[in-house]
Amino acid sequence: MFIKSHEISHPLFLEKEIQLSIKRIDLIHPYISGNKFYKLKYNILEALKQNTNTILTFGGAYSNHISATAFAAQQKGFKSIGIIRGEETFPLNHTLTFSKDCGMEIYYISRKEYRKKHTDSFIKSLQKKLGRFYQIPEGGTNKFAIQGTSEILDVKDTQNYICSAIGTGGTISGIINSSSDNQKVLGFPAIKGYENLEKDIKKWSNKQNWKLITDYHFGGYAKISEELIQFVKDFYHTHNIPLDAVYTGKMLFGIIDLIKKDFFPKGSSVLAIHTGGLQGNQGLNERYNLDLPHNL
Repeated sequence: MFIKSHEISHPLFLEKEIQLSIKRIDLIHPYISGNKFYKLKYNILEALKQNTNTILTFGGAYSNHISATAFAAQQKGFKSIGIIRGEETFPLNHTLTFSKDCGMEIYYISRKEYRKKHTDSFIKSLQKKLGRFYQIPEGGTNKFAIQGTSEILDVKDTQNYICSAIGTGGTISGIINSSSDNQKVLGFPAIKGYENLEKDIKKWSNKQNWKLITDYHFGGYAKISEELIQFVKDFYHTHNIPLDAVYTGKMLFGIIDLIKKDFFPKGSSVLAIHTGGLQGNQGLNERYNLDLPHNL
């Protein structure tokens, strides 16, 4: 699937002699947005191959992955089950309301129990309770997701630097695998602790042309600041491109700050991957009375 990148104009980029483009994979689908489309693509095909009628996955109450999986499962005729971290609250937030409207069964478990989600004993207990299902991990990252995210770049993406926000590491791993050796892939973690991310990326890719930029997580996952929120709003008003404040907003903030600091050599071309996640802005709007653009 060919997605055209859009060059972003700004006096700063002219001054620094940097070309910045954004690849809008967030526009692939209104609900299976951005990297979630690629992560779910081959998982859905594998679920069909295994002849199961139920897809089960994990996530937080505002998870992009939960809402995307719920919609994709409904479209392909699957039942879906979401195992949600934390206590049940009413009324349901927009993410879980949307997911339930798509037919997803929601089960809440404590954060203590949630940490066991990788264990065989926990999965067997779910199978005993819920029946046979095809399991997709939290965030969607597995070998089928990497197969999908390896398709994000195409032959026209020849920029010197490829940038992506990072959650579980599945998207950037696929990007690294399909990048050329003369490209540098930069990952912007949305979480504070990134040591395990490096291990996970090395598990999915044996290439060396990548680096984590760890200075722009704003305190950790889903942590925000007035500066970040203002940046997201200004970027939207200036370029008419909505960003989410959990992933892509932090990445673009970091890229532009690095341009200011002359991180990129003059004459460099930079491609930022817009991985979607705009539905998450509605959760921030609900919690903090903001007015960020969203797609649900």
